[in-house]
Amino acid sequence: MNVEHEISLLVEEIRRLGTKNADGRVSVKFGVLFADEKCANLFEALVGTLKAAKRRKIVTYQGELLLQGVHDNVDIMLLQD
Repeated sequence: MNVEHEISLLVEEIRRLGTKNADGRVSVKFGVLFADEKCANLFEALVGTLKAAKRRKIVTYQGELLLQGVHDNVDIMLLQD
């Protein structure tokens, strides 16, 4: 699977699991994304896909590296529709 395809799947999953904020952007907690069974089966390296999406300005989140448990409450916000 190529990176662009994985990012498009990530966007779909953020929309599926996330909620719209007051400004109309969709966001999801990292812990929700990480714990979701469908995401676990789809993404071999969720953190790597998130970093690639962040570099392409498709998503944003605080920090550089997200770790399960420690960063479960970090919001991942979709920047593009």
